[in-house]
Formats: sequence, C-alpha cells, structure tokens
Amino acid sequence: MTRGRDDDSADEIGRAYDCYAHALYHYALMVLADAEAAADAIQQVFLGMLRRQDARVEDVERYLRRAVRNECFSALRARQRECAVAVDAPMLEAVAGADDRPEDRIAIERASRALLPEQREVIHLKAFEGWTFQ
Repeated sequence: MTRGRDDDSADEIGRAYDCYAHALYHYALMVLADAEAAADAIQQVFLGMLRRQDARVEDVERYLRRAVRNECFSALRARQRECAVAVDAPMLEAVAGADDRPEDRIAIERASRALLPEQREVIHLKAFEGWTFQ
C-alpha cells in the first residue's frame, strides 16, 4: 500500500509541530498570560492545519506565527473581561542561574501581566526571539 497525499501532509504538519510548537507556545503564553489558553491556541492552529491538509504553505514558520497571533487575539476578544491568572501559573520559563531570585521573577510576572497583550507581544519578540523594534 502506498502512502497517500494525506499521510505526507500529516507528516509535514507533525514535523512543523516538533520544530515550532515550543516557541509558539511561549509566544502565545506571553500574549495571553494564561497557560491553558496558550496551549488551546496552539492546538487550534495545528488542528486547523490538519483539517486543511491539501493546502500548501510556502513559509510554514511565518504562517504558523501569523495563525497563532490571530488565534491569540481572537481568544482575547472572546474573553471581553479581565481574567485573573494566578502567579503560580508562570508566563516565563525558569532560568537556572546563580542570580535567579524568586522575588525578581514574581515582580517581572506581575509587571508583564499589567501590560496590554500587544505590549507583551513586543517584549516577547524582542527579548526571546531577537527581533528588532523596527
């Protein structure tokens, strides 16, 4: 039995997931300030890709970034209210180091949550992905 086009597309989507999902999740987490909502956004994007297996994408990374961004801002619009997120659900990954102090992490978390989603997005793209402000 030969592999079909659907199998090849699913394999490509699986490789894209393996390659980009971790970074996309952290981006979504920074925008949404909610771990579950970030995971849901990533899941929705990849499920959408699986549903449209026959659609070819020229630049997968660019497509995924745009799709996750759109999904995040759709989720924010759907909330239509301020949601309280516990500090024990961190937006930032712990970085082990000699100068890593829990009180600093908590202060950064609180300050990040006080920003608008668009502002958190800019910080994420600059600090974690190396983009320029331009």
